[in-house]
Amino acid sequence: MSEVVIITDAAALQIKDMMKQNEEEGAFLRVSVNGGGCTGLSYGMGFDHEKKDDDIEDVQHDLTILVDKESAPILQGTKIDYKQSLMGGGFTIDNPNAIASCGCGSSFRTAKVAGTPENC
Repeated sequence: MSEVVIITDAAALQIKDMMKQNEEEGAFLRVSVNGGGCTGLSYGMGFDHEKKDDDIEDVQHDLTILVDKESAPILQGTKIDYKQSLMGGGFTIDNPNAIASCGCGSSFRTAKVAGTPENC
């Protein structure tokens, strides 16, 4: 399996800066899919200090990225970027497997996995 998620240069710089600010240097970046959200599934992204046996591990931009095996097929080919604008900045997630997403962009569903939608 190729890279499950692709981290852009801009996203990597922001993640590294956040790691430094939060004294998380040396942590792993965990990217996951969770049930819930307006459309049924939501993205998870955070720092972790432990690898699990079923994790898929990848290194990009000197960041170690962990994705659990259940999330991997749903995230396959997903691009994580960081955009800065006059209104502030934020991460953007472009998942080629998502067939529907909510207005905020953090909730989605795929053709094979719908999840359980929640009220937003």
